[in-house]
Amino acid sequence: MSADRETSETTSPSPEDEGAQETRSPEEIRADIEDTQSELGDTVEALAAKTDVKARASQRVEEVKENVQAKREEFTSKAKETTPDSARQGGQQVIAKVRENPAPVALAVAVLLGVAIGRLTSGR
Repeated sequence: MSADRETSETTSPSPEDEGAQETRSPEEIRADIEDTQSELGDTVEALAAKTDVKARASQRVEEVKENVQAKREEFTSKAKETTPDSARQGGQQVIAKVRENPAPVALAVAVLLGVAIGRLTSGR
């Protein structure tokens, strides 16, 4: 910086600047101060939120959960729409037959359970 520039920066404000400041009322100055404090508070809150990694991670997890839930509901509704009525009726008929005569199903489950237990114990 030049010497002239340095001295002009360190001197008191010009008379024009002083005149502009004198025209402001104390209420206007207080209002400006309150606005500045409010903006500063908002800035501090925003910075604090950005630095809170745990809260940001939790928020992201919630967003992902919501997205997954929405996709699940979408796929479920599409599957219900595309599944033919005959398949639904067939499934309902199978369930009704099993309820009427559960013995064959119980026998099949017992055989499968026996085979599974036999394979697990024979490996030792």
